[in-house]
Amino acid sequence: MSWIPFKIGQPKKQIVSKTVERDFEREYDKLQKLEDQTKKLHKDMKKSTEADLAMSKAAVKISADLLSNPLCDQDQAFVDSMTALDTAMRRMDSFNQEKVNQIQKTVIDPLKKYSGVFPSLNMAVKRREQALQDYKRLQSKAEKYEEKDKTGPVMVKLHQAREELRPVRDDFEVKNKQLLDEMPKFYHSRIDYFQPSFEALIRAQIGREKQGHYPLKYRGFWGFVGVV
Repeated sequence: MSWIPFKIGQPKKQIVSKTVERDFEREYDKLQKLEDQTKKLHKDMKKSTEADLAMSKAAVKISADLLSNPLCDQDQAFVDSMTALDTAMRRMDSFNQEKVNQIQKTVIDPLKKYSGVFPSLNMAVKRREQALQDYKRLQSKAEKYEEKDKTGPVMVKLHQAREELRPVRDDFEVKNKQLLDEMPKFYHSRIDYFQPSFEALIRAQIGREKQGHYPLKYRGFWGFVGVV
């Protein structure tokens, strides 16, 4: 998310320390990079499985074309060789299809679900930024009345400004604290989330992952990150 500065009066009182802002920006920047990397990995995995299937389909076509070649009518040894090749290519294609189906369930789909969390995170950051701008605007307004002569009308307006400021300040502090607590947790949880996917990918590659099987870690972890 791009930071869009608001043209508002800046309060003299520092309402958010530079350390807090620096920590917030650092954590959010890490999550933005994680979002980009997750989307790229999801895209690359889809391309990989599509290429894998295309290769085995092409191999099946080649073996079928060879088997139907007129040469097969003249040489039984050639027929036997092409039949064996065709059988092997079809088995490879079947294995590839099963492997791709498993990768779809255990890697590609979880990557898509994980990417689906980021829009909500970005929206929460936008709400926090809007709350901060409202906080600054009302703090600046209250400070202006504090600097004026303490006449009756000024004191009334100062009281109103402070009353208006209070819920906005509380709202920002809640949003700020929640994000500062949750962003590091979500970032560190990525390892626990992706490890079962990569383990399943390895098992699918060596043909030991049974079709339809989900690593048990998925079921609990999806609930933890709020994906389901």
